[in-house]
Parts: sequence; C-alpha cells; structure tokens
Amino acid sequence: MKVLKFGGTSVANASRIKEVYSIVSKQHKADKKLVVVCSALGGVTDELIKMSKLASLRDDQYKKVLQQIRQRHLTCILDLGLNKDKELLRFMDQTVESFSDLLHGISLVKELSLRTLDFISGQGEVMSSRIVASYFNHQKLKSDFIDARKLVITDENFGSGKVDFKITNNNIRKHIDQKGRVSVVTGFIGATNDGEMTTLGRGGSDYSAAIFGAALDADEIQIWTDVDGVLTADPRKVKKAIPVGSMTYTEAMEMSHFGAKVIHPPTIQPA
Repeated sequence: MKVLKFGGTSVANASRIKEVYSIVSKQHKADKKLVVVCSALGGVTDELIKMSKLASLRDDQYKKVLQQIRQRHLTCILDLGLNKDKELLRFMDQTVESFSDLLHGISLVKELSLRTLDFISGQGEVMSSRIVASYFNHQKLKSDFIDARKLVITDENFGSGKVDFKITNNNIRKHIDQKGRVSVVTGFIGATNDGEMTTLGRGGSDYSAAIFGAALDADEIQIWTDVDGVLTADPRKVKKAIPVGSMTYTEAMEMSHFGAKVIHPPTIQPA
C-alpha cells in the first residue's frame, strides 16, 4: 500500500493532472494498492477565501471571483476530454449554485463564521478530486472518489480540526478499497460527528496523506511537489541548497517545527 499526495501545483490544470495520471498509472502497475490524496487546483483555496470575505463586505466582486473559479474548473474538465461526464458537470453546476446561495446569505448578514469559511474553503479539494477520479476512469484506471468528510472525524475547532484517530482509523480501514482500485481522496478536510465540514489547518492535505497512510499501515507516504525534495536550505534564499538524501522522522519533525515549509508539523506524527 502506498499513499501519494499531490499538491495544488501538481493539479493546477489539465496538463498537470495528466502528469499525475502518468505517475499514478506507473506506480499502480507495481503496487495495486494506491491512495491518491489531492489538494485544490493551485491557488483555488485562496480564491475561495477571498470570495467569502468579499461577500461578507457586501462587495459584489465576489460574484466575479466565483465565475472565475467556475470557469477554471470547467476549462480543466474540457481540456481533459471529460465533457461527456454528465455527473461531473452536474456536480460542478450544483456546487457553484450552492456557493451562490451561501455567498448571498453571507452578504445579507455581513458575517463570515469560521464554520461557514471551512465549508467554502474546503470545497476546492472536493472539486479537484472529483475531476482527477473522473480522468483516471476516463483513462481506464479504475478509481473511486472518496470524500474524506465521511471518514476523517474531527472536533469542532473550525479552521484547524483536531482528528479523532480512533474513529477515523476505523472508518478508513473499513471503506478504502485495497484490492486494486485507486482511491482518490479529498485532502485538507474532515467533518465533525454531526457532519459539519472542517478543515485541518495549514498543510492539511499533507496531513490527510499521513492520516490515511497511518490508518492503512502504508509502506510509503509520498508527497509530490514542485521542488526536488527536502533541501539543506530554502532554495529561494540559498541558491546552492542541495537535496537531503534521507533523514529520520525526528530530524524531519525538528525541521518542520523550525519553519521548513516543505514539511508541515502535523504531517510527521501519524507517519
């Protein structure tokens, strides 16, 4: 069993998603048990938050941002040749419609609660994972879309939900197919016992991958990103930084706590 997590830059558009398919299909030939955890399309989470805040200020620009988000996802769907996937297109229309209704309500009351912000900001992962799962199946790689809200149970600390690992691990072991189909999972999100959507905080999709990897006793958790690995320094500041070949979990934990953005602190503990 392997868990592969793909960040926003890795699923930013159709060409990147095709590269994700290439990586996953090659690994699937060697290991039939794969879980793929997806972030939102690159930058979409920030746009969802921006849209929500504009609505709370009664700034009608939120409608323009919503349409930009809609168009970006539709363009991705069309570029991947998924224009005949009626269920996917219907899901996108329903999502945008629910956004529109919710944002109108936020605008009327001029209030954006953490609960509402979690519901909106976590939808990027739902949309991207639906697209990725649909494309995998379109390419004859049998895949299931897995909504983490049904498996990852947290408390009501909206914005940074604390995971109930006992319930979550049991849910994941019961519902993840380990017999050959690829499970495409929404990163970053979970839900309370009452079904209220929560987000897992900064680096949430990495954390999701570690949660699923630990629950399934995976052989590997792979974090795919747009840099070559963990480097000796921030390459934006130190041009001659080089990749670290290997490190212990303790070293990785220390680096993440002291600000290395390539690994987020919560990710290490489940791993």
